[in-house]
Amino acid sequence: MSLDALIERWSRGWRGPALAALVAFLAGLPGVFAVPPLDRDESRFAQATAQMLEQEDFVVIRFQDQPRFKKPVGIHWLQAASVSTFSDPETRAIWTYRLPSLLGAMLAAAACAWGAAALFGAPTGLVAGAVLGATFLLSTEAFIAKTDAVLCGTTTLAIAALARMYAEANGGAPTGRLTRLLFWLGLSTAVLVKGPVGLLVVALTALSLWAWDRKGGWLTRLGWGWGVILFFAIVGPWAWAVTVATDGGFWSTAIAGDLAPKLAGGQETHGAPPGYHTIALLLLFFPATLMLPAALMLGWQGRVEPGIRFALAWLVPSWLLFELMPTKLVHYTLPTYGALAWLVAAAAMSKRMSPRLRVAGAGVSAFAGVLLAAGVAYLFKEYGEGSDLFATILTALLLAGAGLAGAILLLRSVPLTALAVALGLGVLGHGALAAGLAPRLEPLWLSARTEAVLAKARLLPRQGITPAPVAVAGYAEPSLVFALGTPTDLGGPVEAATALADARPAVVEAREQAAFEAAVKALGVKPRLIGTVNGLDYSNGDKTTLRVYAPPAEPKETSR
Repeated sequence: MSLDALIERWSRGWRGPALAALVAFLAGLPGVFAVPPLDRDESRFAQATAQMLEQEDFVVIRFQDQPRFKKPVGIHWLQAASVSTFSDPETRAIWTYRLPSLLGAMLAAAACAWGAAALFGAPTGLVAGAVLGATFLLSTEAFIAKTDAVLCGTTTLAIAALARMYAEANGGAPTGRLTRLLFWLGLSTAVLVKGPVGLLVVALTALSLWAWDRKGGWLTRLGWGWGVILFFAIVGPWAWAVTVATDGGFWSTAIAGDLAPKLAGGQETHGAPPGYHTIALLLLFFPATLMLPAALMLGWQGRVEPGIRFALAWLVPSWLLFELMPTKLVHYTLPTYGALAWLVAAAAMSKRMSPRLRVAGAGVSAFAGVLLAAGVAYLFKEYGEGSDLFATILTALLLAGAGLAGAILLLRSVPLTALAVALGLGVLGHGALAAGLAPRLEPLWLSARTEAVLAKARLLPRQGITPAPVAVAGYAEPSLVFALGTPTDLGGPVEAATALADARPAVVEAREQAAFEAAVKALGVKPRLIGTVNGLDYSNGDKTTLRVYAPPAEPKETSR
């Protein structure tokens, strides 16, 4: 059976979205369990969720004793539900905090397929969902416990429902109340997860279509009466509760302290010129990079077709906005990746591709695959050991193979086969990187290794032998707080020495060593060095040495 026939067969009805979700599941799953907690955002989110469960406060978000007024509460509620179902906050099992992100990626792929099916047909919808689920950016966000994969899923769901209504207005299949319900659920959940971002993408899409078509009667059938009520029923209770609980402090900090600086300049050194997201797309959209030239040409040539027009209305305004924003992070454009996946799938299924486009696609595919393989080799050179060589070679070969095999097949005029092979090898390569190589690069995982040293010595407070908190001097990454527990004392050398005098363990960064030794001498404490952890603090690029100390040994009683 040909590839076309297989896609036709397996895209019918619910199977297309389900298979797209399966691709996203397979692409993201390896990293969920294998990768240690990441700094800084993931561990901040996870630690805030752990505290929410420990303190039974599901309104005000905190990191240790500091309020965290940056994002709404939605992702923390999802993580809290996952942790409560599969573990508990004391265990600090990071995979339970990541499950909502994995489900968000699966939702994004399924919704992408569902929306595309109405405008392009079910086979193209299945290909589009698989493309989105396999992209490097989404499959990476799928195993990081923060907002972006869930935001992509909920926003794509709202957009997909909007697309089905647009298709109906252009002679497509009729939609029912369920489609409208999914629109409002997707939109309101997106706002509860990450504030105005999802709402902005959806609004720009609808307004662009209205301006382009010069008609928007179909938008009046969204169910505005009950839909707006449902929106405020989902978002309103928490918004009111957090306003009362913080006396309005959440909103002033979230808007003036987080959102406004991102619009005014490059917040926290994350500034970049326009074009940053477009250049990054070559790697972040891999392994479907090979179809980008054809997809962009199709977008220009087919802009009068309803499906292409909707994809462009989804993609272009939001993309331009993200490019013009002074603050840029690679995941900002993720809610628009579904539109690119539609164009890529439509181009692959059309089987009309000029030799020039095939050469361009083959070139960017080969470049991206080889560049990713070179990045893997660099990671091994800088942070790997001899025992990591097999994982390095396997990962590099799979990623380079995805780019090169896709390029060769594309040059042979088989775009759909080229895309399928590239997606398969790319998913395998991403899994090998996330589950095979990355966890073995020990210099990058300072917090996890420090936790292991304390656990081996039976000095972790949650082991029930040593009192909390562990004192840490000179190293304040959120991953260590998440690993050691909420009370972790991020003080200075004096606090570390005091902890040892109180029979608690301490962790001291090398730059605080002299002050720490002076403090323990002044207190008359004789600490026991039980481990040294060397590596790189990749959040700031600093080489770091952590020394782990146990309290002085209690003197043994002597017989008389």
